Amino acid sequence: MNKQRRKRLEEAFDLIGQAQSILEEVKDEEQEAHDNLPESIQYGEKGEEMEGYIEMLDEAYGYLDDANSVIEQI
Repeated sequence: MNKQRRKRLEEAFDLIGQAQSILEEVKDEEQEAHDNLPESIQYGEKGEEMEGYIEMLDEAYGYLDDANSVIEQI
């Protein structure tokens, strides 16, 4: 792989890291919002929906982590 393509991969790696930071921030904010709900809502439909979003954000973060792992191997 030439120098130019390696540089582009480094850029992709950095952008993925930035995306992970954003996902982590949003997940933390959503978790905090969920935790601050009254218990009756936390365990209701709205709370379950929020928990689903939190899990999906974790999953997306994991996919990006996998992508960066592959880029590191290249």
